[in-house]
Amino acid sequence: MQFAQAQFGLPRLDAQMLLLHACELPIHDRAWLLAHSDEVLNDKVQTQFLDFLQRRARLEPLAYITGVKEFFGLQLHIDNRVLDPRPETETLVEWALTCVADTSQPHIADLGTGSGAIALAIKHSLPSAKVTAVDASADAIDVATANAQRLGLDLAVHVGNWCAPLAGQSFDLIVSNPPYIADGDTHLARLTHEPVSALVAGSDGLDDLRQIVAQAIEHLKPGAWLLLEHGFDQAQAVQALLGNQGFVSVQSRPDLAGILRCTGGQWPRVK
Repeated sequence: MQFAQAQFGLPRLDAQMLLLHACELPIHDRAWLLAHSDEVLNDKVQTQFLDFLQRRARLEPLAYITGVKEFFGLQLHIDNRVLDPRPETETLVEWALTCVADTSQPHIADLGTGSGAIALAIKHSLPSAKVTAVDASADAIDVATANAQRLGLDLAVHVGNWCAPLAGQSFDLIVSNPPYIADGDTHLARLTHEPVSALVAGSDGLDDLRQIVAQAIEHLKPGAWLLLEHGFDQAQAVQALLGNQGFVSVQSRPDLAGILRCTGGQWPRVK
């Protein structure tokens, strides 16, 4: 383990999880490592472990290497067809659940669902909800569908761009974690393993957020909420987008690091 940290500069936890994965054990079973700390790895495990370490050192997400990621208490299967779900996105789920807490059998849409993380977390937490998941990528819908089936959670899934597949439908809540990184942003250099179409949104990173805000108003019931995740410095811009479109009670919520990560607004009950 010290070798992994010294040669590859990886956090101890990453190295432990990769070693467990190389040993074909659950990646959180660190008790096993402690109990077998004196064992010598066989050649096959050593070779696999070294490969995993090299991949992680090249900034490949841990979830792509292990194939799994825990999100909101759910074990998701993840690969490079979808974004690696971030912990800060749980802020969006928590807010979403409060918005429909008093609604019986709410109808909820997740736009740009990717792995299905948000949609499945909401459905698992609120079984009475009817949850629709949309993504422009058929590969992403395949990943989300497989996760839903494995977890025994029912989702309605559609391939299409934002609200395009939702003709004639209205919702009590629409949520989205869309692309929000600007072309040429320096952060992209660390994200080369993830699908660029799920990351980049025009010169200012707001192109997809603009589309969603403009389209969502045709699919929100009076009093329904639209909640959006965005970049660390985009809260004010997204508040303006919502306000200019006629949303009320526009506000932003911080993640656990105190960064304003999500912004939402309520569609007026009476126009």
